[in-house]
Amino acid sequence: MSLIFEVASPLAQPQRHRADVACFIGYVARRPQRPLPAALRAQLAAAGWVNGIWRRPEREIEDLENLPVALDSWDLFDHLFAWEQRPLSEGGERRCATYLGAAVRSFFARGGRRAVVIRAGDPWPFLESGARRAALRRQRIRRLLPDFAERGAVAQPFEPHNPASWQGIHHLCGLREVSLLVLPDLPDACTYEPPQPELTQPPPVVAEGFVECSEDEPPLPDDTGLRHLPAPRLDSRGYAAWQLAITAASAFLADPRCRREVLLMAALPLPDLQARRVSGGGHVHAQADLPAYLRRIGVLRDDGNAGQGVASAFVQLGWPWLRTAAAVDLPESLEPPDGVLAGLMAAGASLRGVFRSVAGDFSLSRLRDVGDAEPVPSLPPGEDGPTWQLARHVCVFAPQPEGWALQSDVSTSPSEAWRFGGACRLMSALVRAARATGDAVAFDANGPVLWARLRQGLEDLLLEFWREGAFAGASAAEAFSVRCDRGTMSQADLDAGRLIVEISVRPAASIERITVVLDLGNTAAAESALRDAA
Repeated sequence: MSLIFEVASPLAQPQRHRADVACFIGYVARRPQRPLPAALRAQLAAAGWVNGIWRRPEREIEDLENLPVALDSWDLFDHLFAWEQRPLSEGGERRCATYLGAAVRSFFARGGRRAVVIRAGDPWPFLESGARRAALRRQRIRRLLPDFAERGAVAQPFEPHNPASWQGIHHLCGLREVSLLVLPDLPDACTYEPPQPELTQPPPVVAEGFVECSEDEPPLPDDTGLRHLPAPRLDSRGYAAWQLAITAASAFLADPRCRREVLLMAALPLPDLQARRVSGGGHVHAQADLPAYLRRIGVLRDDGNAGQGVASAFVQLGWPWLRTAAAVDLPESLEPPDGVLAGLMAAGASLRGVFRSVAGDFSLSRLRDVGDAEPVPSLPPGEDGPTWQLARHVCVFAPQPEGWALQSDVSTSPSEAWRFGGACRLMSALVRAARATGDAVAFDANGPVLWARLRQGLEDLLLEFWREGAFAGASAAEAFSVRCDRGTMSQADLDAGRLIVEISVRPAASIERITVVLDLGNTAAAESALRDAA
């Protein structure tokens, strides 16, 4: 088998309309006795990681540690990483799959085109002792999200223009083609106590006797006992850590210095019994009280108060955890839905456009290999039940007569204008296109000629989106407008070499007008911002 490797470069130029590339950051071991291919090493060298000014130690190069590796197929990922070799216990021989490997596998299986993998380190034992887990929990989260801070801890310094300082999510500053971010190990990393194996009843006694032999029957799969090992579940402390981590990720994505065109696809963690208590009440079913609990801890918000909890236009959460045909190598045979969600979003962007809902196309969102979930959501028609409440903030998978499918495509934003997932992805695509336009003219003379050229180029771009149905309005003038003149720039802006383009659009599924501002300096690449985004 011939293998072609590609490594994402911090200097790579983006394609203007690409919205189907996902970045996976997590824990997985390098495949043993697989030397780094010469072609891959050459591309790392070309990107500056081997001999450049931000070069990494040789051990990190050979281990592909904290380096962005762009892969176009599952086979390439499987060749490089021992994704199925996570130890179940410290010093034990039993193994299970990593959550990073399961997410990348689902991403490609659902239609994802390219995955950029950043290996944060080796996976820890699934049944690791509680003391060791507690001691290393913060460190493991911060290798994914260096800005994660709790109990007054200070975040690590970040230099956007110095790749030598990048760790984990920081690499997004150099990954111009990435539009989706996935952190598959985050729920497991936030657990305080290792899951305990369930006590199962012995198999029933069957009377001995003779039966007719079957022919050409495939052998039964090996019973590794993983289905009896519970998946990670969070208590109140774990949810608090997870909430801080999601907040840190969304704050980084919202930073104008970084990548305001990337959306986080995250799995809503499973709750344990303690987390499933409602204030003033006792234990009830998770499906019934989960929305109330999430509101109580601030994960879900309906009061329009952005900037608190995980409410953000840059975050889409998936629920519930899915029991797929491939997930037999995971504890409880459950996989987090973030990899599935990212794959569906990438496929939808390629086939139907970034602005259309993935949940609205059953032929795209149908999951033929899903047989069960934990818990199984119920979406009765015409009722405002707990699952419907959850579906207003979370991307919910649920069973239908034709099979399992995605039922809601939403962000966690408290603003209705940013709630629809298609609108968030549309604005991300526009920001990416505006940034590319600004990059091309960053060193041109700032004046009326440049202003007119930028207006024309952006109007042509928006006209294409309008003709495809991305914007509301009977005419182009009603759908969007572009301004770039002395009305968008003060004299101080001109003296400082700043060029500001204001783009206003009416997304087809939005109830409000959303404004994008392109702020271009004379010595820096284009910076774009979403005004009033959560």
